Amino acid sequence: MMADIVSVERAEAPWWSSAGTIPGLPPIMACIGLLALWEVVARWYGLNGLPPASAALPQIPEILTDKESLIDIADSLRRMVTGFALALIFAVPAGLAMGRSKHVAAFFNPLLMVIYPVPKAALMPIIMLWLGVGDASKTLVIFLGVTLPLIYHSYQGSRAVEEKLLWSAAAMGLSAPARLIRIVLPAALPEILVGCRTGLVLALITMVTSEMIARQTGIGNIIFVSLDLGVYDRVYAMIVIIGALGFILDVIFESMRGRLVAWAEPSQAIVVGTT
Repeated sequence: MMADIVSVERAEAPWWSSAGTIPGLPPIMACIGLLALWEVVARWYGLNGLPPASAALPQIPEILTDKESLIDIADSLRRMVTGFALALIFAVPAGLAMGRSKHVAAFFNPLLMVIYPVPKAALMPIIMLWLGVGDASKTLVIFLGVTLPLIYHSYQGSRAVEEKLLWSAAAMGLSAPARLIRIVLPAALPEILVGCRTGLVLALITMVTSEMIARQTGIGNIIFVSLDLGVYDRVYAMIVIIGALGFILDVIFESMRGRLVAWAEPSQAIVVGTT
């Protein structure tokens, strides 16, 4: 009797109620809806600074087949990867140490409380005075933007480690650095990877922002050159490319994270901090 009721309910359910369960379909539908809204709004208002999607999207293949644009995109990704890697090397050990040592936490906490609320783009003019407008200044801004969420999540993961594991390791003769590497780091890895996912988003944001301020090469430079020339459809095409780039990086990272910590509960939320 119960099976008959369930089968009747499934038969009466509209086809679109199960559409959300098809893998990959919800984001595709969301993108189509956003593009349709963009097209309608652009044609309704007819603003010169808001070209319709039908005019901007054809610019994407032209950008991706242009040699100079590809070099700019590669330069941006190189800075992003460098800044992210440096932040990872510094922030993860610092966060783990803060979680296990009150003295380390007491040293870093005031610094983080001062630096965290400051938008990293606001530091760009000062950093340019120190390091110039080259790659070093942009990489440093990316490093600062990524460091804070990595420290926070590493700290939280370190604090969540069961004390019994550390006591047992100490009883077996492991030193404090060895316990940090062999016990704390593996246990905190799921939380650290959540911070890495957040940091990846912030790295992309700070990368584009820094290149808009210090214009030489990169994605930000493409956007501002297009603005200066009044080629607004190319500007919006670059915005779409940036969004697609962020989506692709997130999908790749999530597939890697799923393999590294398959035993951990999946995390869906991304908390983006101040940039």
